[in-house]
Amino acid sequence: MNIAINNGLLVDPAESTQRKTDIFIEGNLVVGIDKPPKNFKADQSIDASGHWVMPGLVDCQARLREPGLTHKGTIASETRAAVANGITTVCMPPDTQPVIDNSAVVELIHHSNAKAGNRCHIYTIGALSLGLEGKHLADMAGLKASACIALSNASRPFLNNLVQSRAMKYAAGQNMLVIIQPGDADLYGNGCAHESAISTRLGLPAIPEAAETAALAKDIELVAQTGARTHFGQLSCARSVGMIRQAKADGLPVTADCAMHQLFLTDHDIGEFDTNKLTIPPLRSQYDRQALREAIVDGTIDCICSDHQPHEVDAKLRPFPSAEAGISTFDTLLPLALRLVEEKLLPLPQLIARLSINPARILGIPAGRIARGELADIIIVDPAAHWICKASEFVSEGKNTAFEGWDFNGRVVTTIVAGQIVY
Repeated sequence: MNIAINNGLLVDPAESTQRKTDIFIEGNLVVGIDKPPKNFKADQSIDASGHWVMPGLVDCQARLREPGLTHKGTIASETRAAVANGITTVCMPPDTQPVIDNSAVVELIHHSNAKAGNRCHIYTIGALSLGLEGKHLADMAGLKASACIALSNASRPFLNNLVQSRAMKYAAGQNMLVIIQPGDADLYGNGCAHESAISTRLGLPAIPEAAETAALAKDIELVAQTGARTHFGQLSCARSVGMIRQAKADGLPVTADCAMHQLFLTDHDIGEFDTNKLTIPPLRSQYDRQALREAIVDGTIDCICSDHQPHEVDAKLRPFPSAEAGISTFDTLLPLALRLVEEKLLPLPQLIARLSINPARILGIPAGRIARGELADIIIVDPAAHWICKASEFVSEGKNTAFEGWDFNGRVVTTIVAGQIVY
């Protein structure tokens, strides 16, 4: 199908510009901007007057729950939610059931996505260790051959630093990106809330910031030793920001992200044991939140992920320490990003870059740009749409939102993936 998108305001994160223009799609590619190519004839024209036209969002960390936990969500349900909210590329960490440590699981995921209609691109992140047990190295060469774009041990610990060092060396030898969510399992313990006066008042087992920063310091040293290109995911602490900033200044091959909810919520939002605010890493202090925001502005943190974790209702209907951690965030990722623009944290093109071209560059995937010859992953957003966040209206199977009742502006009206209108 040939598609013409007319009169929209093109938000270009690659050039940090906004301008009114027309875009022309032929097959799965963008073939013209401003003017159509010779003999181009549109099968469908979309009037985008008064709307923003942006590259589809690239989510570098989202759990779709399939395979393994299909009572929480499926590839079909969660990709439907993704495209309804402007996310055209989703990266799956390896902690599925079974673990993504062999090509058969990768094939199963892509088969399930094809069965669901290939609404959005799914990229798999392979396991660094077999079964994510941190003992024996996975077949990284085989995972690379199966089109895994990176390697990670998710949030699982390694048996010891020697095993982790060997895993990172092996990954570097395969020229594969390593993704690490820094965490010291012993310091995490059975904690469920940031160590502060809040956790003390509520009587909750605490997680000190050292649970993240001590592990991060060790991980950065292993990057320096092994040379492995490493991306640090879901940072939550001000001191972590400072360590990443210094590592970049030292010339180490590191990048980083944080979850969108960490830019808005703090441990004060737990209130009276609101399990929808239970996350790992935990919601930190206002000081940490401000440091994360400043790091987004200055580029220390390169991109923002959703850290989407849908849950069934029963998973949150437990005492706070025993409830399952995580927030369903596909339905709120873009609205929260637009709120950051309203708060003048960054101009719109630069903020969208943190959700599109930046993660695409880090992961080495063809996404995040609207330009001639690029894959036509495009979203059209109505900036004037005002709505109230209601979990009951979420497209995702997970209704566990931390933003119930929030006012939002801006909504996706059209999503195009590889030249096909999927929403």
